[in-house]
Amino acid sequence: MVATGLSETPAAYRAKLLAQDDAQIDAWVAGSLRDIAKRKGVVQAIHEFGKASGLDEDGLAGAFTAGGGAAATMGRDDENRLIFPAVALWALVPGIRTVDPARGKDRLINFLVATFEEVVYI
Repeated sequence: MVATGLSETPAAYRAKLLAQDDAQIDAWVAGSLRDIAKRKGVVQAIHEFGKASGLDEDGLAGAFTAGGGAAATMGRDDENRLIFPAVALWALVPGIRTVDPARGKDRLINFLVATFEEVVYI
């Protein structure tokens, strides 16, 4: 697997991610959020991002708006779970870097590693 560029384990994946520049990490997280939302739904994508990045719903809402997401587009589903428009999930990426400049990259990498089974390549 390694010869093809795939990571064998989450630890190996994390090591490869740490070597990437911020722009690449940001692009992969935004793409992963989009892809997870397509396959599992927006609520699941938001939940997985929040869990991996250590953000509760208030933190997610803050990151979303800090990253350029319109506050007026946030809402709740029929089970009262926080939702954002699927086309605006990208806003979580610059948002988390804004609300936590010191650890933003680490939080984004945590999300990619937590979703290792979704995509295991760099």
